[in-house]
Amino acid sequence: MTISINNYNQAVNSTQNAISTSIKRIATGSQYNSPSDGAAAYSILARMYSNIDTAATQTSNAQNSSAMLSTAADGVTSTMSVLDNMRSSLTDLLNSPTGSSRFQQVNKEISDSISQVDALGSAVQFNGKSLLDGTQSTTVSNGSGGYASVAMPNLTSQALGLTDKNGKSTLDLSSTDGIQKALDTVSNAYDTALSAATSLGAAQQNLTYSAANSTTTAENLTSAASTMGDTDIAKEVTNLKSAQTQNAFALFASKLNMHSREAALSMLQ
Repeated sequence: MTISINNYNQAVNSTQNAISTSIKRIATGSQYNSPSDGAAAYSILARMYSNIDTAATQTSNAQNSSAMLSTAADGVTSTMSVLDNMRSSLTDLLNSPTGSSRFQQVNKEISDSISQVDALGSAVQFNGKSLLDGTQSTTVSNGSGGYASVAMPNLTSQALGLTDKNGKSTLDLSSTDGIQKALDTVSNAYDTALSAATSLGAAQQNLTYSAANSTTTAENLTSAASTMGDTDIAKEVTNLKSAQTQNAFALFASKLNMHSREAALSMLQ
């Protein structure tokens, strides 16, 4: 009689566990919510989800770095525009007659342009940090599986040779030779800005590739994890109903057995 009761109790416990497992699978959408659901599969899925998180983080980092580089690139383009206007004004000045009123006008234009260059150096920021003063950098994919640090350019007037350490203009427009030297200085500054724009563009291309690659990796892993671990809801609902029915029968049988045992003991008294 004791063995029979234990069998009924085991059936009740077994079906209750089956009900609990089905409910959890339906609620979470996953077949493997703990190692007890399948240690090997649970371990594989855990690694998959960890790699998915890593890929998502890489994508987010790449997007943030790309936004930073894009902001810097826009600032560099604006600086190049200012320098190009300076170069045009100085070229025009070289072709102007000596003593022309154009000299005074260009002097003011050059002074204003230098101020614009420094204003851009202060105004072009990302997350509150200036991007064109040479103090910032970011890490990007080098396109071959590794990473490289990309330094933001220093395009302040001093770094470009337009002013000295005291902020005084180095461009002397008082003579033809001075104007020619000023033109050379501004042309060199323009080439420096152009080189910075080229470097930032290349870094942005690598980031675009890196972000796309990480996104693809995450999508593929997510699809594989879904195929392997997602709950077949319709099938699990059927399993749940079956377990509930079996549990009801096991409880009924257990109670009936207990009742029969009590009746038999009553008759023996």
